[in-house]
Amino acid sequence: MTAAITELQQSLLLSWLGDFTVMQDHSWPLQDTTVLQVTAPDGQEYIVKASTTSHHIRREIAAYSRGLPGLHGRVPTLKHASPEAGLLVTGYLPGTLVAGTSSESDPRTYREAGVLLSRMHLPAGTSRSYSSALAARTGSLIQRAHGLLPQETHSRLQEALDSLEPGPAALVTTHGDYQPRNWLDDDGLIKVIDFGRAELRPWVHDLVRLSHQQLLAQPMLAAAFHEGLGRVVTTEEEHHLWTMENLNQSVGTVVWAHDVGDAVFERQGVEMVTRVLDGFLPFDG
Repeated sequence: MTAAITELQQSLLLSWLGDFTVMQDHSWPLQDTTVLQVTAPDGQEYIVKASTTSHHIRREIAAYSRGLPGLHGRVPTLKHASPEAGLLVTGYLPGTLVAGTSSESDPRTYREAGVLLSRMHLPAGTSRSYSSALAARTGSLIQRAHGLLPQETHSRLQEALDSLEPGPAALVTTHGDYQPRNWLDDDGLIKVIDFGRAELRPWVHDLVRLSHQQLLAQPMLAAAFHEGLGRVVTTEEEHHLWTMENLNQSVGTVVWAHDVGDAVFERQGVEMVTRVLDGFLPFDG
């Protein structure tokens, strides 16, 4: 048993799974969540996620509670959960992480990932507060980014945010970190893991990180992804939300990476900011 698991969490796990064996530790060094692949006495494999501080555990539990219809076998199945204890257990989903493999450059991967995302994006109503709350969070991030960006760039960021008037936003169930490091390839079958950043947001939220990374200057991959997704940014409202989400995620990347000392990721964030201010758009066919 790892020392990162509390006595309460250990007690719950033993009551749920029995005297299990830890097979592999999948935890990320910069995250405050312990992720373990374990085997129960009956031979069944599970993924355990535990944290006493991370809100990602509760987000993931909430995502499963809302339901992910049409994705059976493509996403982990929730087996046990305790939001109070910061603990959840899902069935182990076989496959190899797409990131860093040949699958990451295969258009078929992106077409299927687009299809899965379209199933995930279940309508969840319209919010009249989402955009204003996002603008407020972005404004706070811009202030924290002072000194991390050239002064002119910092000023342009604030001007870009000020030029956007918050309006209603159609919400869906979003993954929150939709990219190859959270996709599995199981002999050509693409699957999706890690719903710790899932939340109700505009659908364009899930396109931002991917568009700045794997789809950037890769028209074949972008075309395949949007073919699978079945939609592109077209309406004025979608363009508005796309810009707001990009402002938030780009400057958020700069601030977060600086705070954790990840210089490479911080530079990527600065590049994101520059593209956004230059009018960066997702694939538009």
